[in-house]
Amino acid sequence: MCKYGDFFLKLEIAEKFGVYNVIPYSAYHIQRRENYDPKNPSKVQFLYNADGYYSNPSGYYATPNSKPLANEIVFDNYEMAHFRLLSDTNYLPYGRSYIEPARRLYKQYVLMEDAMLIHRIVRAPEKRVFYVNVGNIPPQEVEQFMQKTMTQMKRAPYIDEQTGEYNLKYNMMNMLEDFYIPVRGNDQATKIDTTPGLQYDGIQDVEYLREKLFAALKVPKAFMGYDENLQGKATLAAEDIRFGRTIDRIQRILLSELYKIALVHLYVQGFEGEQMTNFELKLTTPSIIYDQEKIALMKEKVDLAAQIMENKLLPTDWIYDNIFHFSENEYEEYRDLLVQDQKRRFRMTQIETEGNDPITTGRSYGTPHDLASLYGKGRYYDEPDNVPAGYNEKELGRPEEKVSNINTQDGNFGKDRLGVKRMKGDENESDSIRPTYKGGSPLALEAKTTYYQNKDMLKKIPINRKQLVFEQDESLLDESNLKE
Repeated sequence: MCKYGDFFLKLEIAEKFGVYNVIPYSAYHIQRRENYDPKNPSKVQFLYNADGYYSNPSGYYATPNSKPLANEIVFDNYEMAHFRLLSDTNYLPYGRSYIEPARRLYKQYVLMEDAMLIHRIVRAPEKRVFYVNVGNIPPQEVEQFMQKTMTQMKRAPYIDEQTGEYNLKYNMMNMLEDFYIPVRGNDQATKIDTTPGLQYDGIQDVEYLREKLFAALKVPKAFMGYDENLQGKATLAAEDIRFGRTIDRIQRILLSELYKIALVHLYVQGFEGEQMTNFELKLTTPSIIYDQEKIALMKEKVDLAAQIMENKLLPTDWIYDNIFHFSENEYEEYRDLLVQDQKRRFRMTQIETEGNDPITTGRSYGTPHDLASLYGKGRYYDEPDNVPAGYNEKELGRPEEKVSNINTQDGNFGKDRLGVKRMKGDENESDSIRPTYKGGSPLALEAKTTYYQNKDMLKKIPINRKQLVFEQDESLLDESNLKE
């Protein structure tokens, strides 16, 4: 898919078993047909021809009258998985190769490397310049003299007559050949100079093209072997976060077709409706740093939401809509799931602390409500089956059995072990040694006098403690004696 932009995978399907095998087909032998049926424009077919000839080679928009050739095999859309990189609309309905932007740059890069190597090989070796003094030799004889001098100063190549190969013991006149220059006049001395090799700086052009090639491929240099300064065990995604995004985009394309294969597999096995889509596929995370950035962003959102809720600035619906960008159906579903979490947490607490599973027993133990009900009035009226034997308050009479015999006749110190009842005088009064006072207290008076004040008179009315006897004057009840 990355090399050609398209990858065709034939699905082998069997009833009740689903997709049991896949066969990859070459992109050179598959043609995708769209918009060929006016009644069903969205229908897609795939034509397979091993020879590479198609019924409509000019384009994929086949005419209604175009028919497949005799040697073409027609596959329906569900029989073929077409993985394609949809990054350029000019290539539709096929995908564009991932390396298409770097293809032209790669050719230039290779050409520049070859030119650099050829130039270095041809021009780099050193050569010597021989200045030979020809003296008073006539001009027409100078060339003959130079040839004789060159023959004497160098060894001629020797060719083996039997094999036709050069004998390497002899020097060949090739690119390493020296220069022989005759001189005459003032410079009478014969001398030999050396010409240095060419100082070539064309490597900068090669590096320029290589940088453009890496930019087109979107691959970090360190993992192409061109960056020696990489330290530690940094991953490919950690070296370049953009590469992680590129891999994520390719993975989404792969997942789209894998979902198609999964839907075909489930449909053949008999799944329908929501059951066909009740699954999720995931690939390996392409970038650790990319994942860390998403986690950091989510953490900041959660902190912001917590501050808003703590300060009671905005409702939770606004937080769900504007911070987390949830739809109304989503956050209503999440709220219901939070309730389920609380139930699950309560169940685990009951199992851990009380050894009670509420789902199995149908009730809870040890909660504040349970404790309040245990010590509350009439706690056993609603659940008579849970009352211990002999403690049913609906039945009259003393209980059959007590938990403790303290303050009972069977106790070691009797039913009044501290003498509280005797001190209060609740028992037989004749056995008490306390004196009896009028009014029940030594400070009580035999009679109490209450004074009523009127404008005209004062009258004392004695009041007995046990029986109130009022001696009233009828004149006191007159309305004129009433105060405001």
